[in-house]
Amino acid sequence: NVKRAVYPACLLTGGLHDPRVAYWEPAKFAAELRHSQAPGSGPVCVKLDLSAGHFSASDRYKYLKELAFDYAFLLDRLGLADKKI
Repeated sequence: NVKRAVYPACLLTGGLHDPRVAYWEPAKFAAELRHSQAPGSGPVCVKLDLSAGHFSASDRYKYLKELAFDYAFLLDRLGLADKKI
């Protein structure tokens, strides 16, 4: 039940081989959020992994790459992605 409102930035992920959540569900939810967003809402991003299932990647390095992507999205939304340390 998505209502017209200001929503924060969302990163929706899914996997093609997920037995619990069909791959089209994050896409449908993203479309509904985008349609119902009020001005001032954050972006709604969808990332579908065509080789993973419900628990993401089983390969250690692919898992770390996925985790890095999630953190990059978070840091970008917090405005910390371009900060020099």
